[in-house]
Amino acid sequence: MLYDTLGNTDVKVSKICLGTMTYGQQNTEEEAHEQLDYALTQGINFIDTAEMYSVPPRAHTYGLTEKYIGTWLQKRGKRDDLIIASKIVGPRDVDWVRPSLDFKPDSLRKALDGSLRRLQTDYIDLYQLHWPERKTNFFGRLGYTHRPDDPWEDNFLTILQTLQELKSAGKIRYIGLSNETPWGTMRFLQLAEKHDLPRIVSVQNPYNLLNRSYEIGLAEVSMREQVSCLPYSPLAFGLLSGKYHDKTDTPENRINQFDDEMTRYDNSPSWEATSRYIQIARDFGITPTQLSLAFVNTQPWVTSNIIGATTMEQLKEDIASLDVDFTPEMLKAVNDVHAEISNPAP
Repeated sequence: MLYDTLGNTDVKVSKICLGTMTYGQQNTEEEAHEQLDYALTQGINFIDTAEMYSVPPRAHTYGLTEKYIGTWLQKRGKRDDLIIASKIVGPRDVDWVRPSLDFKPDSLRKALDGSLRRLQTDYIDLYQLHWPERKTNFFGRLGYTHRPDDPWEDNFLTILQTLQELKSAGKIRYIGLSNETPWGTMRFLQLAEKHDLPRIVSVQNPYNLLNRSYEIGLAEVSMREQVSCLPYSPLAFGLLSGKYHDKTDTPENRINQFDDEMTRYDNSPSWEATSRYIQIARDFGITPTQLSLAFVNTQPWVTSNIIGATTMEQLKEDIASLDVDFTPEMLKAVNDVHAEISNPAP
């Protein structure tokens, strides 16, 4: 296993982070524990979850992912050698989570306490805002359209002050963002420096061969400001694995099972680009999964690649992507496709 430094901290996290959003819906508690056990044997020390998980969100599965991780933590012990990340829900139609879905002080306190209770731990290493409160471009929107009717008022300072309170109480160690823009990230950094408040150490955004929008602005922020990129969906809901093109998929696979909700990658340009990436992988004698994950693993702004799996076979292949030598020739071939079919799945 390789390790990298989280943001501007002295914390070392594994280059592969275990994503867990299938726990409680596609994976049972027993399967979740099996994945967690195996990940540790491979040197993974970084686990990512969220209060909303599993995904797609359902009232009856809300919080199950954290709960399954919590029962595993209690069974395993040795909490301090792990880096656990979780997130607070932003505004969305998931009213079973809390009556008030925002980042106001009371919401932050209640959300964090709920996560701590389900995880059966006294603290969370990395606490993240799952998506912005304001109307901006995330979750499938590449271009920005200004919304003058947006009721949001800049509350970043209050958020940071509340997170400072929770940090001082020992409930969180570091803070991060998710599905955020360059403006939002820099605004948080500016306020933290000005008011001597906790600094953002990471941004967890989608990043894969079909969505390289992180490179447009946030990659420079990551490099110059020491803000770690934590990519999610590196296999684009499994599309980049090649199984859908090869017709080896099953009804249980993610895109098939949740086709009405997982539409980000369900378009002709994404399928065409994927078919070309599959051919590149085969030309170089590796699997499409290996090519896709190795591309993400080797980007200099990427600190830890958040992989997810529903089977042990998938998990083993994902982790083994660190052994792939991603060559300049592979990068050129990938970039040639990207130049023709750029970011088809924002």
